[in-house]
Amino acid sequence: MKFQWTWLLGLLFAIIIAIFSVLNVDSVPVNYAFGTSEWPLVLIILCSALLGAAISGIVAMFRSVLAKHRIKELLKEMNAKELTIAAQQNQIMELQKLVPADDPFEDEKGS
Repeated sequence: MKFQWTWLLGLLFAIIIAIFSVLNVDSVPVNYAFGTSEWPLVLIILCSALLGAAISGIVAMFRSVLAKHRIKELLKEMNAKELTIAAQQNQIMELQKLVPADDPFEDEKGS
């Protein structure tokens, strides 16, 4: 359902850009660092929208890759800590086996 709403909003946004672009077909000067040229405003609007979408997509992919990398690091760290905990629990059990069942301090606690 979430995908459908996202797709619907994207389609609505594309329709709004298309209508806005069709209403603005006049040629406008575009200044470059090395010169100027005349372009239809519709092309400038569409190119700007596509460039914005591409930049947003690239940033989203970059953040996704960083998040996946961080998740892998955290999983490795978690596994290492789980192994450490398991080893320490084994040590505790071995030490408890060495402690005699009769606790010499038990009499002092009860008094």
